Amino acid sequence: MRLLISGILFFCVFQVFSQEIQIGLFYGVKLNTATATVGHGTYVLKVDSLFQDTLTKGAEINFSSAGGESVATVSGKRYVGKEIHLIHLEDYDFFTLKGTSPVTKLHSYHGDLLFKVIKGKFQPINRVDMDQYLAGVIESEGGGGKHLEYYKVQALMSRSYAFKNLSRHKKEGYQLCDAVHCQAYHNRARHEFSIIDAVHATRGEVIVDDRGEIITTYFYANCGGQTSDASYVWNNDVSYCTPFLDTFCIHTRQAKWEKRIPRAKWEKFIRDEYGIDIVSRNLMNYAYQFKQDQRKAFYIHPSLGIPLRDLRSEFGLKSTFFDVTLEGEEVVLRGKGFGHGVGLCQEGAMQMAKNGYHYSQIALFYFTGVHLKRFGASDEDIR
Repeated sequence: MRLLISGILFFCVFQVFSQEIQIGLFYGVKLNTATATVGHGTYVLKVDSLFQDTLTKGAEINFSSAGGESVATVSGKRYVGKEIHLIHLEDYDFFTLKGTSPVTKLHSYHGDLLFKVIKGKFQPINRVDMDQYLAGVIESEGGGGKHLEYYKVQALMSRSYAFKNLSRHKKEGYQLCDAVHCQAYHNRARHEFSIIDAVHATRGEVIVDDRGEIITTYFYANCGGQTSDASYVWNNDVSYCTPFLDTFCIHTRQAKWEKRIPRAKWEKFIRDEYGIDIVSRNLMNYAYQFKQDQRKAFYIHPSLGIPLRDLRSEFGLKSTFFDVTLEGEEVVLRGKGFGHGVGLCQEGAMQMAKNGYHYSQIALFYFTGVHLKRFGASDEDIR
């Protein structure tokens, strides 16, 4: 058996893969136990440096920890080690994983599964081919049914973000996590073959700034007709994300919104947070006739120091791009867009793709002064 396992693994090492990446799963969940099941193909169970068994479709592995070590139980047999590793043998093998304490949703992943205890935390890690990871991210972030050129833009942005942030979770023992603050990674790509085509069509391509450094690729759902200055959102400029008019998204699903808030609640927040009484300071006309033909950073007037982003956070608004009026005892907000507005507008990019624009044109439309380059290549920019 050991010779068979060694032979299979030797064969796998020499398969041609793109870069492997390590993703910490169930980020933010204090996991105690979990169950993995082989969904397709054959996996090898490795405990520390020893290969123990081969597992085929349907095999179930229960994971836990004890005394700072990882524990795996398979068909009543218990394995204990610092690291327990499920190693895939073919490109499209996959496993499913579910937390059992606490209970989580069932997820499925390509690649390998590694369990180890890191700083007292029981941590599952997915070691997966970069292209397969990106496909999973794109399906998690963008969903199905989109144009191929749009998926290519998403692939370009997701790859750029991944390479830019490969050391983000180095101290935790992996590179990126599966949460939104890295990139949402809920499952392997399961429904959209065009996503995989898009990842392969753009393989190795990233977006770089005028110094040749990979950029951070910000995006959001809808800009409402104008992208935002990054300083309005984070207090610092981003050279390749400058505000401009975007007509591609203004007739899409999330271009406009409305919200009504009790007047007393609105005025109390402004009074408590900023020491400004709208009524006593004769600001009624300014406060309730506030309009944004173009995006602004502050409510009423900059000198009062009421950031629109604070109002968005407090009242759960879709964006900071809104007008304010008073109707009876209700403050009525009529807004545009959904998200922070910095970088790429997803609905605008989708519309551009439908209109026949190439993915490189879409990327260069939303990020100014940038170039497309093949990662690690010493040749000239692609575009």
